[in-house]
Formats: sequence, structure tokens, C-alpha cells
Amino acid sequence: MAYAPRSNAPRSGGEGGEGGDRRRGRRRDDNREQRQDREQDEFKDKLVTINRVAKVVKGGRRFSFAALVVVGDEKGRVGWGAGKAREVPEAIRKATERAKRGLIRVPMREGRTLHHDVIGEFGAGRVILRAAPAGTGIIAGGPMRAVFEVLGMGDVVAKCTGTTNPHNMVKATFAGLARCTSPRAVAARRGKKVADLLPNPPRGGAEPATEAAGV
Repeated sequence: MAYAPRSNAPRSGGEGGEGGDRRRGRRRDDNREQRQDREQDEFKDKLVTINRVAKVVKGGRRFSFAALVVVGDEKGRVGWGAGKAREVPEAIRKATERAKRGLIRVPMREGRTLHHDVIGEFGAGRVILRAAPAGTGIIAGGPMRAVFEVLGMGDVVAKCTGTTNPHNMVKATFAGLARCTSPRAVAARRGKKVADLLPNPPRGGAEPATEAAGV
């Protein structure tokens, strides 16, 4: 008596097979959408500039768009990205994704301003970033203002002394922000206490220097 060979293929009604693949695909899509929604809620993006680029080909000119975007969580993390595509929305999407992959964290005093003055340079771009007292606001040009707004910095004075090209201004600003540090980080690196690095408080029972610095 001959027996028919038993098939090892999964049944369509179980977890395997075409039905299971569709369910797993839907779960992956749902997880991807939920992750994108969380990122959109966490980060704030600003379009700095967009430029139309023309490429001369045999049949004429082919146009595309280049976008520059800055992204931040308004809590001390910020990044920039550039994207190029045939359509404006796609260029902005590419720039935003690249900005999220290159985030940096900037230490802020009291969560509102820089700990110290700093100079940032990139190519022909040169910017001066200065700490400011409470209530000053953001005093900066367009590209730099966008960086500080998504960073969450409320009081800062910035001046561009080099080129006004938006790309070089943004890169010079990030070069300056990357050089910023806090008294706590310097003290840990040098093996000292924060109070040893800050100036002595004035006489007359004033607040300690560590509290005045907001570290």
C-alpha cells in the first residue's frame, strides 16, 4: 500500500503562509507609523532655505530642489541636514531625516542660554555666540535664529562676521555650539570641584557661585 508524502508547507489558516506574512507586514507598518509619530511629537523642524538647482542636459534643463533643515527637541538637542530631490516635499523629507541622524547635545545654563561666549568657523562663515541675561531673547540672523529656536535656547546674542551663505552660517553655528561646555564637565575632566573653577562669590552672604551659574 503506497502512502502519499506528507507536505511540510504551512497551512494558509495558521501563522505561516501568505496570511501570516500579511499579518506580520501589517504589524511592522503599524510599528513604523507609531515610531514616526513619536519622532514628530518629539522633534521640531524648521526650513532654513530652499534653492532651485538646474542641471543642463541634452534635451534642455532639468530642475531639482535643495533644502536645508534644522531639527531639535527644544531641550538641548539639535541637528541640521540637507536634501535634494525633484520635488520640494521630498527634498525637505530627506533633509529632515539626515538632520535627525546627526543630532548634538548643547549644554545650557539654567536651560536658557550658553555657559560662555564662543566663536564658530566653517569655511568663509564666522559667527560669534554670546551668553545673555534673562529676558534678552534671541538676537540673531535668520539661519542662526532657526537653530536657537529648535534648540530651545531663550537668551542669546549672535553675530555673523563672515559670509551670509545660509549653509556656511548654519555649519559655523554648529561648530561653535559643538565647542560649548559646562563647568560640571570641565570639573569632571580636570578632577576638581565646580566651586574651584568658578570665581569666588562677593562678600556679604551672597549665593554660592555654583548656584549662580545654574550648574
